[in-house]
Amino acid sequence: MNAMQHARISAKRWGGEPEDYYEIHAFIDSTKSLCSDARHRILHTLWGVNAAVIPVFGHSLQNSAGKSVDVKDLCERDHLLVDYQQRFIPTLNDFVNAIDARQLPLDFERHVEQLHQHYSQDPAVSQLLLSPLALTGKLHSLLLTHNSWFIGDILPRLGHPLRLRNIACSPADFFNAMRFELWMDNGMAIPASAQALHQRRQTA
Repeated sequence: MNAMQHARISAKRWGGEPEDYYEIHAFIDSTKSLCSDARHRILHTLWGVNAAVIPVFGHSLQNSAGKSVDVKDLCERDHLLVDYQQRFIPTLNDFVNAIDARQLPLDFERHVEQLHQHYSQDPAVSQLLLSPLALTGKLHSLLLTHNSWFIGDILPRLGHPLRLRNIACSPADFFNAMRFELWMDNGMAIPASAQALHQRRQTA
């Protein structure tokens, strides 16, 4: 489903016009330019919504009908759940668990430390860059934020200008290390984070 289709769902639910919502849905799907299959959906998580979408677009928007719409609800109901057949919203850990930690780039820890030297005076940016590690406890999760896409595209959208320099990692480093899992494909299976809830629903 493309961004305009999601935007039409939003307009039907919240009122206004699809154009009121298109930019948010296009941003969530912007990772399609990094990976051509469903592994791209790293922003289709509450981490993605809270760490990137809401900081860029705000907690609410006013549509052309004059109604205030909660951005988190919009993302969850009209995009994330839709793309997973209303079955679940995957966690960041679900994606990180699909990454082979043995394929970390050479000197990855040193690369992380060098990047943080550039942001040592900005605790908010440092916390954002380290947030995947805080959520998952896995060092290789930092592949998702310590790469040329996140530093060069996401951070500037959040008001942190790009400081031009060589960035050792690219999105290819984590997508090449990430195996495809069936749950990523429109909810054709259940990820580990949602299995207990799914089983409870089946036995209820």
